[in-house]
Amino acid sequence: MPRPDLRVKNLGVVDYDTAFTAMQRFTDARGPESADELWCLQHSPVFTLGLNGDPQHVKHAGDIPVVQADRGGQVTYHGPGQLVVYVLLDVRRARLSIRDLVCSLETAVIRTLHGYGIHAEARRDAPGVYVGGEKIASLGLRIKKGSSYHGLALNVAMDLEPFNRINPCGFSDLRVTQIRDHGGPADVGTVSADLCPQLIEQLTKS
Repeated sequence: MPRPDLRVKNLGVVDYDTAFTAMQRFTDARGPESADELWCLQHSPVFTLGLNGDPQHVKHAGDIPVVQADRGGQVTYHGPGQLVVYVLLDVRRARLSIRDLVCSLETAVIRTLHGYGIHAEARRDAPGVYVGGEKIASLGLRIKKGSSYHGLALNVAMDLEPFNRINPCGFSDLRVTQIRDHGGPADVGTVSADLCPQLIEQLTKS
């Protein structure tokens, strides 16, 4: 039986709770022949805390809500100007281990950034993508019934101030950066159009 295509959906700006509930429902309703999907979107300002996240890493949320998510990882920030890609993938059908999936997402981001002349790299000890030691993309995943949801967040052109209110990903000394500050495009749609082909290539290699 041929493997279903990996579909890309561009959803615009979506409230976090709405997207979170939709991901859970999509995953719960999946069957062996269900298509895989990438949901590309932006969120209104929100801090999200992973399943085992320590609330003490939220130093001062202020007027930004803090939402408990069921992904891995600690606390991160989502807001306008950040590209979020939720990866709704049957990982068993794709024959990907969790490490394979993480590496595929990191590689897709790194190759996209290299296309903008930005040297980026992954770190074995801390998932995500880094430019000059500063984090530009975060990863957080959940596997349920052999399928993934949640995904990656890539900083494009956003207000980075809210990251000062948390210990990003649980690291008190971690600095963050974004594509615009390294000479890359400031348009989320442009970055999404460049990143998605890279994601499809990496996730459908097997």
